Amino acid sequence: MKEIDRNEAFELASPFPYTLAVTIDNRERPNITGLSWWTFTSWDPFMIAISVGKTRYSHECLMHHKEFSLCFPSEGQEKDAWLCGTKSGRDIDKFQETAFKPVQSEKIKPPLIEDSTVAYECRIVKHLDTGDHMLHAAEVVAIHGSPEKVNHLYSIHYSKLISLGSKGR
Repeated sequence: MKEIDRNEAFELASPFPYTLAVTIDNRERPNITGLSWWTFTSWDPFMIAISVGKTRYSHECLMHHKEFSLCFPSEGQEKDAWLCGTKSGRDIDKFQETAFKPVQSEKIKPPLIEDSTVAYECRIVKHLDTGDHMLHAAEVVAIHGSPEKVNHLYSIHYSKLISLGSKGR
């Protein structure tokens, strides 16, 4: 093994599951952001954490309204999912600019995204400053899925999205 730089390491470690976090801004509008920096953190209680840059609009939304849905976009949603990770919700309404359809959540205010492979409803319980990003740890309060949408999206070095089946297909 040899020492490599961060970009080469990201390339070699790819693909990363690509998700869409839906938040609510201070005007009560939903916002969608694309991210790959998420992880499960606990089984009991069931918790997920997402990492969001502190200069990002989505960070502002998460600090204002401490809930989010974490949706795994499915095959066929690549174009819209990519837009959500590359454009700011400060400038556009991503539900209007994409074909994504909001679905009412059961226990939180931010909506889910129709046809997501899996969608988690999350309530933030703790923020952890990690440098230029903030880690938002959240309890999962409800889970939804579309079993027929087995191919979800993965990011290759933050440069493109591909689909892979969650059941190895």
